[in-house]
Amino acid sequence: MESNKQARAEARLNSGLRNYWYPVAASWAVTHAPIGITRLSQNIVLWRDNAGQVHALEDRCPHRGARLSMGWNLGDRVACWYHGVEVGGDGQVKSVPAVDSCPLEGRTCVRSYPVQEQAGAIFLWFGEQAPQEGEGSPDVLRLPEELVSDEHSNFLCVAHWDCNYRYAIDNVMDPMHGAYLHAVSHSMACGEKSAVMQIRETDHGLIFEKVGQRGVNFDWVEFGETGTLWLRLAIPYRDKVGPGGPFGIVGMATPVDEDHCMVFFWRTRHVQGWQRDVWRFLYRNRLEQLHWDVLEQDRVVLESMAPQARDHEMLYQHDAGITRVRRLLKRRAEQEVADEPVAMIKPAGGVASHA
Repeated sequence: MESNKQARAEARLNSGLRNYWYPVAASWAVTHAPIGITRLSQNIVLWRDNAGQVHALEDRCPHRGARLSMGWNLGDRVACWYHGVEVGGDGQVKSVPAVDSCPLEGRTCVRSYPVQEQAGAIFLWFGEQAPQEGEGSPDVLRLPEELVSDEHSNFLCVAHWDCNYRYAIDNVMDPMHGAYLHAVSHSMACGEKSAVMQIRETDHGLIFEKVGQRGVNFDWVEFGETGTLWLRLAIPYRDKVGPGGPFGIVGMATPVDEDHCMVFFWRTRHVQGWQRDVWRFLYRNRLEQLHWDVLEQDRVVLESMAPQARDHEMLYQHDAGITRVRRLLKRRAEQEVADEPVAMIKPAGGVASHA
């Protein structure tokens, strides 16, 4: 029984923890036409209503199972291309135009996802229960200040990687790789090739950092858990690349399935007024491609990892941050599995009930 629970926890961790907000798409990717995506191995349709509000449903028509993302946007609902069945943003069948007084009408038949749009990204809640609101609730989406404060400016970068999302998290939790993998980059050419590492606890996670080196290379990373899972770091910049001090990155990894993920990296700088305009101009015209080049180095290495690489690792002191975050996520997965009833059904809206 215990080994079965461990296997279920590992499977849950590989496919994506529940009861968190995950970024699923950049805001610019969702316009009028419905689009289909896969996140946490779940097929989802996204569309905007006439007021610009994003809606998210299970991408399945309750009539015959056709993809709703292939249909039409009717504002507060989407119509299936196959037979015109109209499903609202709450998962309820609003109309079956082919039949008078169809018993499907008024029934909630597909799952709907709570949606928030912040910092240029669309976040969905993946949980068996609706997120709890109110100050102090762990379900409230609280983003790092670089993404919500007017004192900062940011650009969102989104990429698809052919690897499990856990490798993307491990990669950012490893500051030492910057001095090697990115040694010839425009921003990480300096710094020592060896370091002593330490962990500092925070109110919402931890900081993993090099002892005695700050503001030289990729010298520290912060892991946060605030209704979502995020990573934050800073890389020093030379004066010639504009005002604003260190170049910041806030990263999140969203599972697509067990073998693929979407990575979301916000590139940030602490700038206001005319300096913001200068920074944004320089980024678009001089820096953006350089940053993509660095990200591509990470992608190539992670997609080329040996099969089941985590099962054959021999870790050392520089990996203490990775192992700490892995243990935390494993505990979350074990708790989710332990809380699941033996028999469970998941009606629309993601609210679980006993069968």
